[in-house]
Amino acid sequence: MAYMDFTRDPLLAPSLDAPRHDPVEPEQTGLSALEWQVVALAQRDRMSSLNKPGRLAIALGTVFGPLQHNPRLADPKLEALRRMAVLSWHRGFSVPVSEIKAFHGAGFSPAQYETLVSSILAARPRVRA
Repeated sequence: MAYMDFTRDPLLAPSLDAPRHDPVEPEQTGLSALEWQVVALAQRDRMSSLNKPGRLAIALGTVFGPLQHNPRLADPKLEALRRMAVLSWHRGFSVPVSEIKAFHGAGFSPAQYETLVSSILAARPRVRA
C-alpha cells in the first residue's frame, strides 16, 4: 500500500481559516466542601460582622485585647463568600450590587451565586404569616 499525503491538497487539507471547535469548559455551579462549611458558619454571623471596626473599638482592642472574635477570614475568596452568605442568610436575593460584583470579582461564577442563594433560601426557616 502506498501512503498519500493529503495535507498538500487544498481541497482536502484543513484550512487555517476554518472555525476551531475548542472544548468549552462548563461553568462551575457548585461549591467545594470547605466553601459549604463557610456558608454554614456564616448562618450564625450577624450583619454587623460585615462592618469594619471603628476607631474606638480598635483603641479598646489595643488596650484591653479584642472584646469579641474577628469573624473575617484570611483568604479573600472565602471572605467574599462569607460576606455573600451572611447577606443571603439575612436578606435572600436582595443584596447590594457592589457585594455581588465583589463576589464575582473573587472568582465565583453567576451560577455559583444562584446555587448559593437558592440553597440558603431552601435551608432558611419558614416564617409564618
